[in-house]
Amino acid sequence: MNRKIPFMDAYYLMAESRRTPMHVAAMSLLTLPKAVEEVEFLQHIAHLLREDVELRRPFGDKLKTGPLGTAGSMYWERDAELDMDYHVRQSALSKPGSYKELFSLISRLHGSLLDRSRPLWEMYLIEGLQNRQFATYFKVHHSAIDGVGAMQVMNRMYSESARKRVKSSPLSQAAYQQYKAGLPPRPEFPAEKDVRNVFSALQSQIGSAVNVAGAMGTVAEAWRRKGHALSVPFHQIPKMTLTSELTGARRFVAQSWPLERIRTLGKSFGGTINDVVLAMCAGALRRHLEKQGELPRESLKAMTPVSIRSPGDANSSNAIGMVVVDLGTDERDPEKRLRRIKASMDTSKDLLRDMSRKEIEMYSALTHAPHLLTQMLNLASKYPAFNTIISNVPGSKRQRYWHGARVDGVFPLGIPVDGCAINFTMISNHKNLDFGIVACRKSVPQMQRLIDYLEESLLELEMVVAA
Repeated sequence: MNRKIPFMDAYYLMAESRRTPMHVAAMSLLTLPKAVEEVEFLQHIAHLLREDVELRRPFGDKLKTGPLGTAGSMYWERDAELDMDYHVRQSALSKPGSYKELFSLISRLHGSLLDRSRPLWEMYLIEGLQNRQFATYFKVHHSAIDGVGAMQVMNRMYSESARKRVKSSPLSQAAYQQYKAGLPPRPEFPAEKDVRNVFSALQSQIGSAVNVAGAMGTVAEAWRRKGHALSVPFHQIPKMTLTSELTGARRFVAQSWPLERIRTLGKSFGGTINDVVLAMCAGALRRHLEKQGELPRESLKAMTPVSIRSPGDANSSNAIGMVVVDLGTDERDPEKRLRRIKASMDTSKDLLRDMSRKEIEMYSALTHAPHLLTQMLNLASKYPAFNTIISNVPGSKRQRYWHGARVDGVFPLGIPVDGCAINFTMISNHKNLDFGIVACRKSVPQMQRLIDYLEESLLELEMVVAA
């Protein structure tokens, strides 16, 4: 049975172009188990991934459009001609391959569009790294899955036991059902439980309208009053190379930081891990723009996705709200910058705190609808909604393995778009926070230096605490 694609998911299909691929991805680094041969090990893994079994959605589904193409209704339909050899691929670096060479390969893979005549995903097994490591690169179209959903797929792939061996594809329907059985039950929301009661349903709709209308009133006030604590799309967004029109070429770099180091720093300032992450990215961008002679007088703004996925929800393709945060890049003092970031983020959280999931979805759609429109009309570089995207995706707190191979890092790759040439995404992975940074190669020159700038930003905050 065909499934209609919701509008917020369909947007990623409508806004996609050769210059702006709309897929999310992750690169994982793993160390081979002892006493195994690399080629034989990876061939076995590839064989399991390619096995002829029923795949869970969206991995066995392809896009179906009507006479109007992406301008009309779109659906997912089962692909009767699924070719797993096409979707699961093997690649190799010249031994001993370096991380720089790996990142270069991933940059090329991430810049290419997915084939819309097939299910919108690809997985690569990459051999040839030094120190008995290998890598995987897994990309899926954002219309089919969000970052948290992609992490759920990876959770089914990995195990907390080094002795457990892979017996079937983690993309199979059987593996999906087994994973769902281990999740906590989904909470029942009153609007869903009482949908048969007309009075209750109407009351719920009226309450939602009031809550969202109140939030939109706050947004309007932020537009009218300079210096308002709430940051909103399009308002006081500085223009520079970061807000230019993109090319199709991508650059990817990655690095890990100890999670406890970041958590301790957040507590020292009365903040969260996410506050420190935002401050790291803000400091790195400030340094980068200073080196390029482009640091604007106005502060940069970041769009930060907020997950609204309930604990037992393994079905939603996308379940995110969106807020805008003031990064304080016009502030030289790192402590004042972090406190400004925290105040901005707290203001957005306060606005969403009393909203239901449906209300947050409605609010996000209303505040970001102009951004969707500017992307589809190729006007986003002239009217940028924000300067960067910074997303923190929850991951695993334990060491994980894949068929006995130790997972050393999981580095996410997000989506740069016109008007927003760089994307920072990070995932918690055991004792680390793994950063993946993707940017347009032309708009963000010397991008590898951002790794150094992130470390320098973290160090200067630690020096404030130590003083």
